[in-house]
Amino acid sequence: MAKKSYEMDLTSGPILPRIFSFALPLMASSLLQLLFNTADTIVVGRFAGDTALAAVGSTGALINLLTTLFMGLSIGSNVLVSRYYASRQDKQASEVVHTSMCLALLSGILLTFVGIFSARWLLQIMSSPEDVIDLAAIYLRVYFIGMTAMMLYNFGAAILRSIGDTRRPLYFLTLSGIINVILNLIFVIIFHMSVMGVALATIISQFISCGMLIRCMIQETSIAHLDLRRLRLNLGCCWDIIRIGFPAGLQGMIFTGSNFIIQSSINSFGSVTVAGNAAASSLEGFTWMAMNSIQQTAVSFVAQNHGAKKYDRLLRVIVDLQISVFAFGFVIGNTILLFHNFFLGLYTTSPEVIKIGMIRLAIMCSLHFLCGMMDVMGGSLRGLGFAIMPTVVTLAGVIGIRIVWIFTFFRMERFHNIQSLYYTYPVSWTLTLLLHIICLRVVWKKVISS
Repeated sequence: MAKKSYEMDLTSGPILPRIFSFALPLMASSLLQLLFNTADTIVVGRFAGDTALAAVGSTGALINLLTTLFMGLSIGSNVLVSRYYASRQDKQASEVVHTSMCLALLSGILLTFVGIFSARWLLQIMSSPEDVIDLAAIYLRVYFIGMTAMMLYNFGAAILRSIGDTRRPLYFLTLSGIINVILNLIFVIIFHMSVMGVALATIISQFISCGMLIRCMIQETSIAHLDLRRLRLNLGCCWDIIRIGFPAGLQGMIFTGSNFIIQSSINSFGSVTVAGNAAASSLEGFTWMAMNSIQQTAVSFVAQNHGAKKYDRLLRVIVDLQISVFAFGFVIGNTILLFHNFFLGLYTTSPEVIKIGMIRLAIMCSLHFLCGMMDVMGGSLRGLGFAIMPTVVTLAGVIGIRIVWIFTFFRMERFHNIQSLYYTYPVSWTLTLLLHIICLRVVWKKVISS
């Protein structure tokens, strides 16, 4: 039976063209998602002021901290469905699909309650400035109402990626993102709803994209088909998803946790620094999203080829993925750096905020490709079935540099400045990348003998 046009066999054919065919729609989806989120920030900064901008920006690390663990579980779904798809085990794949979507539903409900009832307390722990904490708490509570839709969408998109489909999620995000931008303008400019309007526009668009994706999976005829009557937690599948995905989520939490601590340190410098950091971080996210799409490509490519036992092709896949992520990270990061005045000027007209934003961009954007190479290597290890190892490596690379630096050197007067905080990022990326390479060399013999 011929494959549907949306599916893609990643175990045959030329590697680089297939990487780009798979990654570019995924990259476009990620960049569009970030672009629409950036529109939130721009609308707030331009029409609600720097305090509202700082309020939205100061919540990013906290949102990521609360969601990353559950988002990591979707990687477990991706790896398992990719492996069963490549080895033609349709029944097992279907069990994973329905268990994954049920897990997403439960995770979203749990996060909604945590986000709504703990918002202000968590912001106080982060040392959010007094002049932004009330607005930030409002934004968080409204934002987390849409968490169930976000979880369902991301798990569903991970399942579609497993069969090589990265195009339909792009279509869904495009439509919902346009609606998000329109609602931003209406709620903030016309109705003067400030951060509440931005959060409300976000959750409405999330429910729209989630609804389109669920409808797509219900109509799907491949192993990604979703039957709502079969939604349940298969304990065996659930354990496999957690076994692979939980370490990935934990690794994300470690990164986000270090960012959480760094954000708390940034908050101590005042609302102008928070606003400048928020604008620069938003721009920097374009580079990260592009590279993260290559990392997600790595998981699906490596898992499918591992399931098909095409080990000679696996090495070429990993090398080509590293070349791809370096190219995207270097070009996009340095383009943002080159035109920093224009890009930062989209967020704010304040010279002080722009100056602070430039400090971050100068350090981060020129070396951001190191982060992408590190993530692709970790994603490759997960695609091979080694889920715990990248997490242990991240513990050593991230905590060993960022956390220790913040609680030792950063407390010294000489290093107590915003630049020293930012330099911890590229140093930790480099160390973790080197450790990942060593791990891949160690486990390769085990992979080819399995």
